[in-house]
Amino acid sequence: MTDSYVIVGDGVAGSSAAETLREARPDADITVITDEGEALYNRILIKEFAKGKLPEAPISIHDEEWYAEREIDLRLNTLVVDIDVENDAVTTHEGETLEYDALLLAIGGTPQQLPVENADADGIQHFWTFQDARQIKESVEDADTGVIVGAGLLGIDFAAICGAQDVEAKYLMRGNAWWRYALSEEGAEIMHEAMRERGVEPVFDSGVDHFEVDDDGHVEAAVDPNGDRYACDFAGIAIGLNFNTEIVEETPIETDDGIIVDEYMRTNVDNVFAAGDITEFHDTILGERAQNGAWGSAKEQGTIAAKNMVEYGSAEFRWVSSYSITHFDFPFLSFGHPTLGDESIEATTGEGEWRKLALKDGKIVGGVLIGDLAPQSAYKQLMREERYVGDQTEALLADGFSVDDLTQTSKQ
Repeated sequence: MTDSYVIVGDGVAGSSAAETLREARPDADITVITDEGEALYNRILIKEFAKGKLPEAPISIHDEEWYAEREIDLRLNTLVVDIDVENDAVTTHEGETLEYDALLLAIGGTPQQLPVENADADGIQHFWTFQDARQIKESVEDADTGVIVGAGLLGIDFAAICGAQDVEAKYLMRGNAWWRYALSEEGAEIMHEAMRERGVEPVFDSGVDHFEVDDDGHVEAAVDPNGDRYACDFAGIAIGLNFNTEIVEETPIETDDGIIVDEYMRTNVDNVFAAGDITEFHDTILGERAQNGAWGSAKEQGTIAAKNMVEYGSAEFRWVSSYSITHFDFPFLSFGHPTLGDESIEATTGEGEWRKLALKDGKIVGGVLIGDLAPQSAYKQLMREERYVGDQTEALLADGFSVDDLTQTSKQ
């Protein structure tokens, strides 16, 4: 009997899973279902498209022919409305039922909306899909002034887009620094200065109380909780994701913020797996549950999930993720879980160069590098090895650090 696999979601997690399944099971039935109208594209590069730096063509990774050549049934513009884990079947919005031997949920999230007046006005954009990028590019090209909300890794994309398109923007932040959960004020100020150089002004201890619109319903200003008014004809909102768990709410599949999986990407239902942003996975390095939305992490999760859909327990997800920002004249990279840990250490190692490491029980669990990325491989190696380094923090932060600079320690 032919095995049947259904994958919901055609992001990098779903697509890598489909490719892995086809390699392992040449005769299996594989169906990929996505509510988007186009096949896999590079979610990292869509920001460069919105900045006007890239045309559309290089951003596409797979076209429909890629799936056809591999005899993968790709269903575009198709929404799964029901999952029946007792009868091993999913139902689409068109009423079609697809049975499976194993199911992968790579369903990601949806951008959170600001719960304020006029947050749905014309000219207010969220950034997640390629179609979002097209709309943002069109809006920004017609704009003179902008407002950005969301002081994190997605919000800074909006700042770079405004800067590249010569839109003078105010970046409204609730705290006193960009990405304040991961950076100190010293590290964040490097990012602030880079924004200012591109015409984007950080505004601290701010936010949005409501938006004002013109007679046509287009945004014309953001008013913050202090009563300050910022004129804008474009607004970019990036305050996080709502993970798409609603589809499994009436099933036995266990969820919290996302879908809970083990280190093999399997849920508490034996033949149901999950991968990508949606997962809360058992992080074998941290020794606890974690989430990570980085591209490389999602791709690896899809691959690992597929291997375990074929043979459970055959491959473990063990990964140190990276997220880089290339918007400015200096490199920026975060890795692992820089907002976690019970201790952090940081240093300025040169002009415009800063680094921070997050430690848990004396072991590296994440970090941020600005200006000098050379030590990243060493830090990631130490993290993967779960090596105790809590007594050698001075060496860790030294300019030109390598693993060879550490002395061996017996403490674990």
